[in-house]
Amino acid sequence: MEELRGIDYLRRQLAVKQGRVRLRYKFYDMKREVPDLGIATPPKLRGWMSSLGWCAKAVDSLADRLTLTGFKNDGFNIWEIYQQNNPDIMPSAAILAALIGSCSFIYIYPDDNGYPRMQTIDGTDASGIVDQVTGLLKEGYAVLERDKNKSPLMEAYFEPGKITYYEKGQAARVFQHGIEYSLLVPIIYRPDAARPFGHSRISRSCMSIMESAVRTAKRSEITAEFYSFPQKWVSGLDSDAEQLEKWQASMSSLLTFSKDDQGDRPTLGQFSQATMTPHLDQLRMFASLFAGETGLTLDDIGFPSDNPTSAEAIRAGHENLRLMARRAQRDFGTGFLNAGFVARCVADEFSYERWNLMDTTPLWAPIFEADASQLSGLGDAIGKIQQAFPNYFTEEKLKELTGI
Repeated sequence: MEELRGIDYLRRQLAVKQGRVRLRYKFYDMKREVPDLGIATPPKLRGWMSSLGWCAKAVDSLADRLTLTGFKNDGFNIWEIYQQNNPDIMPSAAILAALIGSCSFIYIYPDDNGYPRMQTIDGTDASGIVDQVTGLLKEGYAVLERDKNKSPLMEAYFEPGKITYYEKGQAARVFQHGIEYSLLVPIIYRPDAARPFGHSRISRSCMSIMESAVRTAKRSEITAEFYSFPQKWVSGLDSDAEQLEKWQASMSSLLTFSKDDQGDRPTLGQFSQATMTPHLDQLRMFASLFAGETGLTLDDIGFPSDNPTSAEAIRAGHENLRLMARRAQRDFGTGFLNAGFVARCVADEFSYERWNLMDTTPLWAPIFEADASQLSGLGDAIGKIQQAFPNYFTEEKLKELTGI
């Protein structure tokens, strides 16, 4: 058996990754303070912050299309456990946290009656060592409770067969459960050999584009002030003339200037009016870059097209998003299957072999709901297939295809 690295190692590992996950939550919550370059911003406005919700849109647009509906060939009744653990919220919370921070975790523990309960923990409060063969954790660490200053009040160290709880000010408490798997299961988005804990939906490129777009929005807001009130000028006034109040001069509909003793009169003029076009063009450029990075369209980000598109055109425009959603279903499906498997082991108080679930696969709602025209086309196609292969489309297959 491989030697465990211990809770101190996992604490350090979490501390290294925690800042990156919190940074992405700031972008998602639109609380990131974007640095001001200080070139075109007046001193009084350098502390003013703009915000855009593109990162939240990129995450939500994918998360809202991933709905776990059950498991196929579910011989262990895994979906029954999910149904008793708030299936409308718990899987969605795990998916959202994984898309933001690249991974989330499901903490499994038996209640007073020995039935497994499942709780979502985001990437800022848990870490572990991943077995890349099964996707389970060899060992794990999680902060289960924090005080108002975000300091840990209760921590848990997960090993095969037991959990050790560390509560602030109290001695360590060991819970023996007899299951040879860790009761902390990772839900990972886009894992690979180099990064077993996956990648965040909010990539470095997304954050860089967002910061540039926010600065552009701020500059456009500053320019709008000059656009609303173009600067005017007066030359040739006598030095002894009464000075005009600036606001009155800007807002007055009629100003009078008399000639001096020599019969000269002042010259009035206005500087060329500032234009918003460069800022709008630049913001649209950043929107195009962000859309290409995340598989969205400009309509999704707030730049609607002049001509409304059909359902087929919208679906074709989201082809990249559909491929991303398919990959996410495969990644998250493995995690939810592992979590349900471990929960079943806890419920039955028996360590089943992981290979027993080789035929069990997660079921998802369709990524794009079928509209009337699409259902009509599907009906024709299904009728022709049924003629060639009678009884091929069962109720279960039709639900997977159409969602109804």
